[in-house]
Amino acid sequence: MTTSPRGPASFLPGEHSELLQALTEQRELLLITVRGITDAQAAQRTTVSELTLGGIVQHLTRGEQVWMRIMVKGDGELPEGMLDMEQYRMPEDETLAGLLEQYTAAAHRTEQSVADLPDLDRSVPLPRTPWSPPETIYWSARRILLHLIRETAQHAGHADIIREALDGASTTAQR
Repeated sequence: MTTSPRGPASFLPGEHSELLQALTEQRELLLITVRGITDAQAAQRTTVSELTLGGIVQHLTRGEQVWMRIMVKGDGELPEGMLDMEQYRMPEDETLAGLLEQYTAAAHRTEQSVADLPDLDRSVPLPRTPWSPPETIYWSARRILLHLIRETAQHAGHADIIREALDGASTTAQR
């Protein structure tokens, strides 16, 4: 896959567009990192970490799906699969192309969900997790988008290290 996930972000005014564009830029860096690799390479560990390139794509896909459910529903319920540690591993029966299609679809849903918000001040309760404080925490849609940008940037960096250890390529060398 050589195209980047693009959707309504380019047509939105102001802050919606700015934050979605920042998220799109981080997604594009990740897509550069996985360009030209095989399914076997996408599933290969290259560091002491369990992370693989395919696992990172799967995790970021799940992250966008989960956070959009939290933002849109706003019910404070823990989305199914949010704490599933298997999301960090590329399933044996999955292909990188399939994972990238799912990632693109999740990106489009994120952009549509944000486009549907009149503003980013919508505040929603975060689901309870084992590490949550006892009181309910609320985040705005803006904070959720900032979290997705940070998460995508962090894992794009992980992917770059994994790719460099795999075959010497990096995001910079792939451009």
